[in-house]
Amino acid sequence: MTTNDAYAQLLEKLKRVHLLGTVSELLGWDEQVNLPAGGAEQRAAQSAALADVQHAALSDPRLGEALAQLEAEAATLTADQRVVIREARKDYDRATRLPAEFVREKAELCSRAYHAWEQARPKSDFASYAPFLEKHVALAKREAGYLGWGERPYDYMLDLHDPGMTVALIEPLFAELKAGLVPLVRTVLASPKRSQASALRGFPVDKQSAFLREVTERMGFDFQHGRIDVSTHPFCSGTGADIRMTTRFAVDNPLDSLFSAIHETGHGLYEQGLPAEHAGTALGIAAGMGVHESQSRLWENQVARSRAFWRFFEPKWRAAFSEQTAALSSEALYREINAVRPTLIRVDSDEVTYNLHILLRFALERRLFSGELAVADLPAAWSELSQSLLGRAPSCHREGVLQDVHWSGGAFGYFPSYTLGNMMAAQLWYRAQAALPGLESDFESGNFARLLGWLRKEVHGRGRRYALSQLVERVTGAPLSPAPLLRYLSERYLPLAS
Repeated sequence: MTTNDAYAQLLEKLKRVHLLGTVSELLGWDEQVNLPAGGAEQRAAQSAALADVQHAALSDPRLGEALAQLEAEAATLTADQRVVIREARKDYDRATRLPAEFVREKAELCSRAYHAWEQARPKSDFASYAPFLEKHVALAKREAGYLGWGERPYDYMLDLHDPGMTVALIEPLFAELKAGLVPLVRTVLASPKRSQASALRGFPVDKQSAFLREVTERMGFDFQHGRIDVSTHPFCSGTGADIRMTTRFAVDNPLDSLFSAIHETGHGLYEQGLPAEHAGTALGIAAGMGVHESQSRLWENQVARSRAFWRFFEPKWRAAFSEQTAALSSEALYREINAVRPTLIRVDSDEVTYNLHILLRFALERRLFSGELAVADLPAAWSELSQSLLGRAPSCHREGVLQDVHWSGGAFGYFPSYTLGNMMAAQLWYRAQAALPGLESDFESGNFARLLGWLRKEVHGRGRRYALSQLVERVTGAPLSPAPLLRYLSERYLPLAS
């Protein structure tokens, strides 16, 4: 084959892998949104069958032959083509080192474990779920072994979600964050001005849904190529032309559905901003979960919790909920939006205490993978760490070890992405403010196009050319650091506490 023919064949194979991946994501979305309880067993079999097809496509020898030829002729290729080949090689090597039966086994376990978690969580029944978690840990270690990470299985899981990240890199970042965050949390919690309980009650779900649709559309989400539904745990899946988001609703907690939707919209905007012409290649794929979380966190926190954002949306919110907001002042609303109320539930936590939840999970995952902690001992270890970091221990497993969906899908090493994303979001926020003077005026008029355009250029449009740490430094001019996040939290929350 000529070099051009080899590259064309590579692109053809990668696009097929990508299309199969979009089908897999749709199956996963449907499983959490629409699947009837009686369909769980069939869905597990469907997931395993599709995983088998995906694995075969990604490990196709013809893809490997094209890669080998292109690597030998790399000097004749463009920089972008070399990026595509570099990342395709990583994915191909991973696929060819994983036995097909292992891939099927893992896919089936993910489906079964999700339904086991979904049933165990409301009953606080860790015993029924523990065997699935034990199998997931064992499979994760086997997977690391297949890929040559047998002595460092947790580093493998971290790298899987955020390429290049390891325990050795994350530990000092998290230690510095903890050193600055713990005293900040204490100061905020000691304030007599801190709101102790929400006064928001009786917000009809249909009106909540209509309002959050208006907000997310104004932010720039394209509903011609996406939708939002309801699930137990809010999430975003899909790529490019078909983005599926979810949120959840409670009549006495309208801000939860709104900010969950805004968070997932951040993910959706990133996916919609990836270059469509490069779909399936490294030029059109997200850089990793930490970068993904930086997008959702920036929109959810730095933007949507700002006074400027609510100067535009507050009149609309009051018009939609005139009866429920009649006695609520603008200042009280702003304080409610930025209320700091420690909770045992990560997804319900405020942004000041949120990262303490991630430090807890990071510590537990490290101990699980080092062999220091057995799955059976997770609840006790969780309670001990929760008491230390959050000031209280869960009263039941639903408030502790069963609260998150991630482990049911074998997504170990994912939790650190949230805090890495929070750090990156803060750095991006300060850089965006410097690059785009007058952002607050934009927000006050409901204009988010300049910020979105800047993110599209600096983050979305770069695809997977750079890993998280490289991307942060290229865009902001500084290495990834917790200092901007601590600065941002102090600037927003200390004035509310004084």
